Amino acid sequence: MIVVMRVDCSQQEIDAILERLRERGLAGHLSPGVERTVIGVVGHTYPELKDMLELLPGVEEVVPISKPYKLSSREFRRENTTIQVGNVTIGNGDLVVIAGPCAVETEEQVLATARAVKAAGACMLRGGAYKPSTSPYQFRGLGEDGLKILETARYETGLPIITEVMAPADVELVCRYADVLQVGARNMQNFMLLDEVGKARKPAMLKRGFANTIQEWLLSAEYILSQGNHQLMLCERGIRTFETFTRNTMDVSAIPLVKRLSHLPVLGDPSHGTGKWYLVAPLAAAAVAAGADGIMVEVHPNPDIALKDGAQSLTFENFQRLVAQVNAVAAATGRKLAIPV
Repeated sequence: MIVVMRVDCSQQEIDAILERLRERGLAGHLSPGVERTVIGVVGHTYPELKDMLELLPGVEEVVPISKPYKLSSREFRRENTTIQVGNVTIGNGDLVVIAGPCAVETEEQVLATARAVKAAGACMLRGGAYKPSTSPYQFRGLGEDGLKILETARYETGLPIITEVMAPADVELVCRYADVLQVGARNMQNFMLLDEVGKARKPAMLKRGFANTIQEWLLSAEYILSQGNHQLMLCERGIRTFETFTRNTMDVSAIPLVKRLSHLPVLGDPSHGTGKWYLVAPLAAAAVAAGADGIMVEVHPNPDIALKDGAQSLTFENFQRLVAQVNAVAAATGRKLAIPV
């Protein structure tokens, strides 16, 4: 349930409600709005709680929420959440383009890619230092050495870094280098990891698992939000279906649906959503047309020799064409491309 406060409520009245919730073993999460302050009640609620809270000074109304996810829902926060990453704002209407290699291989590879994607219009650099692989014999990343390479690329280009964290024990280390923590599809329900990312107080991206429902996705978001980290964005990256011609099936419909259900920014990843480089641009355009706050695309200087996901990676030239295409789609929907600084 959520507690909607009166316009003229005082801080003392808000504090009194939070204390009353703590006394009953519940947590209260504040969401200050332009007109109203809303308190989300997290924990095992009961019918009598609504009547009790409505009697407290400063309370306008108490609204039960039927959905199992609370903090990520539109009922809890009506305004869109915006996330500031360096000079980049995500969720304010501008289209954010994130690009870079699937895996950090060498400093030369990452620096060349960072320069190219920034010149083409990307405003954030992606790159994996830790790589989950289906087979233990595939490339699994350079670890901290890869993070150091990403740090060098940020220093040279000014692009903020988003990179994946795979284990709770690695969160502190990755936070030293990354601007945004990425929780990958395979770890969407790694609840111990989600808790640690929530405690990190650093912007985070939560990818949808390839076999998970939208409700399960939003419930995973609750783990991060409930630990106090509200700088969270979601990423649709395709789901597993019976189709075998593509790596995954890009669920473009999930983007407008989740934006209706949740206040969190939603991005699309057409690289993992298709697994084929020639399908990335069409699906990126579709994601933008569907209202995505941004796209995340894999780019490599020479995809033919990439250690990971070369088949879905774009060359520098193809990425330039993609940016021009999604910029045109954004303009057609009354939006513009976020400009890298």
